[in-house]
Amino acid sequence: MRFTAAGGAAKRPIVFYWENFGPMHIDRCKAVMQSMHERRVVGLEMWSRSRTYEWAAAATVPFQKITLFSEADKPGTVARLRRLLQICREIGRGDYFLCNYQDVETLLLAIALRLSGSRVYVMWLSKFDDYHRYLWRELGKSVFLKPYHGAISSGVRAKDYLRFLGIRSDSIAGEYNTLSIDRVQKAANRVPAPGGTPFQERSFVAVARLVPKKNISMLLDAYDTYRHAEPAPRPLVICGSGPLEGELVAKARELGLDHLVSFRGFLQSDAISAVLAESLCLLLPSIEEQFGNAVIEAQAMGLPVILSDNCGARDLLVRNGVTGFVVEPDNPEGMAWFMLQLARDEALWRRMSERALAGAHLGDVSQFVRGVQRLVALNAPTDRSKRA
Repeated sequence: MRFTAAGGAAKRPIVFYWENFGPMHIDRCKAVMQSMHERRVVGLEMWSRSRTYEWAAAATVPFQKITLFSEADKPGTVARLRRLLQICREIGRGDYFLCNYQDVETLLLAIALRLSGSRVYVMWLSKFDDYHRYLWRELGKSVFLKPYHGAISSGVRAKDYLRFLGIRSDSIAGEYNTLSIDRVQKAANRVPAPGGTPFQERSFVAVARLVPKKNISMLLDAYDTYRHAEPAPRPLVICGSGPLEGELVAKARELGLDHLVSFRGFLQSDAISAVLAESLCLLLPSIEEQFGNAVIEAQAMGLPVILSDNCGARDLLVRNGVTGFVVEPDNPEGMAWFMLQLARDEALWRRMSERALAGAHLGDVSQFVRGVQRLVALNAPTDRSKRA
């Protein structure tokens, strides 16, 4: 595989590779393009449609986006690798940011890119405490990370995990998990809290896929405890879809919550912003959660959050008792108690809301741009750059 040179360092393209482009990925590429306008920005997506989320494909994007396969295609590993190598050869040497490091084709692509003179970075989500770890798997992961010059990640625990796996501290930048705060607020078309919708009219909200790790069953237990302690309970809105939807709807009915809990199904990002604008706080009790991008959306709309300590977002975005509350994922009574405090005490809610909105910039896409700029500057090739 032979790559063409793309001119001097300032002309080398910056390339981002994800499985599929949702709103958050578009936010990141657009922000990099606007901030580093001297560089060509290219977005690569493996599939034309996400196999996890029901994102509506954007009609246009302001940067070059290349889709490798349609939703109907079923290429094997070799075909996926061949297509990746072909496209990257056409793009030329540059700074490549790759997701899905665990896929064999991504590993081989990273090796090929590095040997051909490109700089390669992993975009990283995982924390050590996401689930049980085994030595042989950790050794394997460290091998899969060998080709990378550095990483962009989020929060304290994910960065610590990268160091554990062998990435040098000075080659780890943040923040990966980011969204455009401006886009979220404009999409809501409402004033962020504590303005806008009056305190007494606000509902609780959960934004999550309906899968086991999101722990929505526990959330229903917590809400049931809350509503028995509250004469006039606030409604609960659940936004998301997934294989557990029928089971969770049935549980809500069995608990006698069907008149208080509404399942909205999957909503596009703009619709989520509008729902958040009318909400009291975000509830996220996940058993496993690498980050939790809904926390960024909630804070953009001035909402406190009640989330489990498993959520990566709590490292950077949530201060217990200041911008939200942190609870164990197996503690519905604790979650219900925090819900009661926010639902009853308007002064407390307003203080937390103001602090959440003031700290929303920590999840803004500008943080991603700074991380990209730092890594690119750290590894900028000289006139006699090494081809390794």
